[in-house]
Order: sequence, then C-alpha cells, then structure tokens
Amino acid sequence: MCTTGKACEQAVTRVRTILTRLGLELHPGKTRTVKLFDGEEGFDFLGCHLHKRLRGAIWERSRKRLYFLNRWPSRRSMSRIRQRVKELTPRARCHAGNAATCFNQVDGYVWRRLNRLRIKRKRRQLQPADARKWSPDYFESFGLHRLRGTVRYPEAA
Repeated sequence: MCTTGKACEQAVTRVRTILTRLGLELHPGKTRTVKLFDGEEGFDFLGCHLHKRLRGAIWERSRKRLYFLNRWPSRRSMSRIRQRVKELTPRARCHAGNAATCFNQVDGYVWRRLNRLRIKRKRRQLQPADARKWSPDYFESFGLHRLRGTVRYPEAA
C-alpha cells in the first residue's frame, strides 16, 4: 500500500517489470492510482467494485478508525444483469398470465364440496376411515377433472 506519490511510482515500476517478464503490459487508459487508504475512492476490477469502508462497530466501541476492503458488483455489472433480466422477461410475455393459484383454489373448493356431500350422505354410518379415503385422488378415479397442471399454453406446446 503506497501513501506517497514516490512510493506509488515505485510500485507501478515493479508491477511493470513483473508484467514485462510475463509478456504483458499495463493499459494506460485503464491504469490509475486511487486513494484507497482512507476509503476515499474505490476501483472496478473483474466486475467488482472494491472500496475501503470504515468499520462502524469498532469506531463506536473504541473510537478507532479501521478500514476494511469491501467489494460488491460494479455499476457496469449490475447494468448488464438488469439488461439480461429485461431481455428474458419481455412485456409481450405478460399476456398469458398465470392462473395456477386460481386453479388450485377451484380444485380445493370442488374437493371440499364433494367431501362434505359424501359425509352428509353417510350421516350416522360414517366411519373415521371413510372421510380420510375421500381424497382428491379418490374423486379423480371417478372421472373428476382437475384444473391444476392440465392447461397447456400455446407457447409451451
């Protein structure tokens, strides 16, 4: 970590020497010096923004200024993510809708209604096992059609 201009220049010189041995070079338009020491500036690298932040808990407890390096997605990365989500979810796809919740409610209502009718018909002859066997599958075996999972939209076909 360099705190003076001379120390930063020496660090850049050492980095250039190492990169030259590897057959690489610093890009002049992308290389810059930032004041990272006291959290004044940050920089973007490989899709992340790196920035030093003051540790609030230590400051409150002992009034010591300790900065830690934090990272989060860069603005450019966040923009690319939002653009990708926008591409995958165009407004034109909103017209089909999703009726699954409503279909589940209708299926549940029909089953409860048929179940109550069976219980009322049995009256005093009702055995505890009878009510348990009258599940949605029981009524389906007699030809009751379920809405859930049966509707096929043209795009999915």
